[in-house]
Amino acid sequence: MKYKDFETLRSNIEFKNVYDNRVSMANRNLIMYIRKNGTDTKKLGVSVSKKVGNSIVRHRLARLIREAFRLNTDHIPDGYDYVVVARANLKDKGYKETAESMIHLLRLHRIYK
Repeated sequence: MKYKDFETLRSNIEFKNVYDNRVSMANRNLIMYIRKNGTDTKKLGVSVSKKVGNSIVRHRLARLIREAFRLNTDHIPDGYDYVVVARANLKDKGYKETAESMIHLLRLHRIYK
């Protein structure tokens, strides 16, 4: 699936580059890693562990995270790679809680416009 406003991180090397940067913030539901990528695009990577739930739960959470990112993309600056890791606490939450958690983390990083 291709999104107009942002690209996705796909390879393990891309994820590893963001993880190695070590600029991260966390709350009860999500962990967010951010790295400058030196381009004028934003890239999103989503990670949901098997500890969170079965494949149906994991894919649902990944879709919620991507949708929250997509709907707030006007407030998220370009030039960064974002990796969002879902925690087990997010399993029973809906879109509203997911979006609020993501906005909270972006504000902690001081990049939410």
